[in-house]
Amino acid sequence: MQSGNQSKPQYHALLPTAGTGSRLGGELPKQFAQLAGKPMLAYAVEAFSQTPEIASIWVGVSHNFIDNPVISSFASSKPLQFLATGGPTRQETVRNTLAAMLKAGVADNDWVLVHDAARPGITPLLIQKLIVAVTHSGQGGLLAVPMADTLKLADFTSAVAGNPTRADKTISRDHLWQAQTPQMFGVKALHDAIEDGIRQEADITDEASAMELIGYKPLLVEGATRNFKVTHPADWDLMQTLLLSPTKQN
Repeated sequence: MQSGNQSKPQYHALLPTAGTGSRLGGELPKQFAQLAGKPMLAYAVEAFSQTPEIASIWVGVSHNFIDNPVISSFASSKPLQFLATGGPTRQETVRNTLAAMLKAGVADNDWVLVHDAARPGITPLLIQKLIVAVTHSGQGGLLAVPMADTLKLADFTSAVAGNPTRADKTISRDHLWQAQTPQMFGVKALHDAIEDGIRQEADITDEASAMELIGYKPLLVEGATRNFKVTHPADWDLMQTLLLSPTKQN
């Protein structure tokens, strides 16, 4: 890998996997638990490995998990690095992993696609769709889907112990999108934006929110419903059914 500027930036995948997945339970963090016959993380690794544009894959794990035998079970046709860069929050894991990538020689102006390991429904076609759109715009962006459901704002005054939560009003879903991953930005630009956000103790919930804090307006690239995040047991069951389905992926 070349450091500094280069005429044709490369594309790299970053998978932050230092979370515990406590809402799902189990002996292993959910990203390493068996889902439809393989560790959940393996689906994202395979999708990026099968994407021709991706040059390398970087996985940030917690310090106390880096020596777990499950890590040695992962294989990729692209350079695959597991790093003990996990932090107490997702944004710190991403920041630490980006710093390690830069130190290892990834160029400042290369692109990084940050993806949640808990979204095993990602496909090479969706990754390529994001790469093409963002490269053309030159500004950075993310997969997202327009909101389809009716949205309700809860009445917080009724949400006290023992009382049912009630709807206060309906919120227009016009112009509302649900963020997904990957989220794609310049390596150094994203590192510095997250670093600034952490320093300011800002509410950074994803990479796009960090870039928005410094004035970016990330491109919204329509994703797919299959790229949902596995959070609760019901999500796990649904994703397992999806991954075992013989229907065509897109």
